[in-house]
Amino acid sequence: MVFRSDYPAVPPVDEPIHDAVLGRAAEYGERPALIDGLDGTVVSYARLDHHTRRIAAALADAGVRKGDVVALHSPNSVVYPMVCYGVTRTGAALTPVHPLATAAEFAAQLRDSRATWIVTVAALLEVARQAAEQVGGVREIFLCDRAPGHRSVRDMLESTAPEPVVEIDPGVDIAVLPYSSGTTGVPKGVMLTHRSIATNLAQLNAVIPAEPDDSLLAVLPFFHIYGLTALMNAPLRNGSSVVVLPRFDLEQFLGAVEKHRVTALYVAPPIVLALAKHPAVPHHDLSSLRYVMCSAAPLDAELAAACARRLDIPRVLQAYGMTELSPSSHCVPRYAEEVPPGTVGKLLPDTEMRIVAVDGGGRELGVGETGELWLRGPQVMKGYLGRASETAAMVDADGWLHSGDVGRIDAEGWVYIVDRVKELIKYKGYQVAPAELEAVLLGHEDVADAVVVGVPDADGNEIPKAYVVPRPGAEIGEADLITYVAGQVAPYKKVRRLEFTTVVPRSAAGKILRRELRARERTISEVTCDVTGDATSEGSPMAP
Repeated sequence: MVFRSDYPAVPPVDEPIHDAVLGRAAEYGERPALIDGLDGTVVSYARLDHHTRRIAAALADAGVRKGDVVALHSPNSVVYPMVCYGVTRTGAALTPVHPLATAAEFAAQLRDSRATWIVTVAALLEVARQAAEQVGGVREIFLCDRAPGHRSVRDMLESTAPEPVVEIDPGVDIAVLPYSSGTTGVPKGVMLTHRSIATNLAQLNAVIPAEPDDSLLAVLPFFHIYGLTALMNAPLRNGSSVVVLPRFDLEQFLGAVEKHRVTALYVAPPIVLALAKHPAVPHHDLSSLRYVMCSAAPLDAELAAACARRLDIPRVLQAYGMTELSPSSHCVPRYAEEVPPGTVGKLLPDTEMRIVAVDGGGRELGVGETGELWLRGPQVMKGYLGRASETAAMVDADGWLHSGDVGRIDAEGWVYIVDRVKELIKYKGYQVAPAELEAVLLGHEDVADAVVVGVPDADGNEIPKAYVVPRPGAEIGEADLITYVAGQVAPYKKVRRLEFTTVVPRSAAGKILRRELRARERTISEVTCDVTGDATSEGSPMAP
């Protein structure tokens, strides 16, 4: 059974991404495009367009050509979008790099992407230099700000070089090369064409349009495809203002909403959790907010409702996607009147979906049945750079992208995400979704944050273990929480171990890094085996 979108078709957008986003910049003129949330610097649409053209001219004059890859290694700033569109105007592809990447991680991305140019900031220059030295072949390192011995993007704004004239094939040429682990494995370069990104913007605009009088707060990182699309490309396409913060700090975040009268927030579940529970929230005037959109990881319906009540908005909207989808396939409409709790929305225009049993047999499922989501549409990636076999494993010969996410669809077309296929806990033949148990734990008033992973027990079974961050001042025991969860779920789903911790490891986009906890559990298990004399490997430093 193939499920199709209820929305009218959206024609493919065959434009370079810089034209698709800034094509109306002259019309918007002096309207604020970018606002620095720390120092108040304002960049108008006219200035943004001019600056991207001057940066493109300076980069082309330095030798950047179509087919090159430029690595952008920076936290959020008002300069970040200028560099992005300046790079794409040269015909080069942009590969965004996590600003907290180590030199080795940065070098791995440079090597895999074959990037020969770097744009970074002075505070991260040493890491960029080390990465470039490890790889070789980097022609120049530019800076968004200034440091001795390096050309600055700010100086490029005064360039008198001619603007490059480049032929771009939107359906073929790569605009952005973000890195994603996909469903498994090491990070891979996701080839997103100008057409796939621009068309996905048009798909999203049909469901959740950014209005010219909107003011969005950009705290999620631009280097992640969620931030790049929702907080940069989409609002700038429609004349909205983007208030930029370099990182998430709750007081700065709340203060920026209050000061700049922000109307829309795009966030991940940890921020929804803070908005719903943190005691600082009521001390700020957040009455300007019209809506909040949450994505990047599953969001519990009760937590979403608690956040909406506290902010006095109709609901917290949700969307679903992944880097390989440019990034979106589902979204709750901005102006929907009735939305069932917990849904990530309906299929975007021109998007198809199948639900397939997770047992590996390829059996197709129907309404109300839970399985892996397979998706097809114009937003699907071109492939993984240099990884034909992994591309084929992710996108089959018929164009269906195998998402690795488990979900279901109801009779009205609303879709619900249950968990990742690879993160389901297999307890004695039963499938247990960690996200469901996390939602139950977060419903307890003494729990500030929680994550659940599968760990082995003494008999070799995989069992659910919870890591819980208690609320400051809470007096709750491990056994109390285990009993609390047991009272709300089926017996096979019970949390069987629980450990208090100070923080839940998360990515910059808010995804829980369960692999770090699983690795920790493996280490503990290995050490325990060694201490008790059960280790089989000779030469272990702890073997008796």
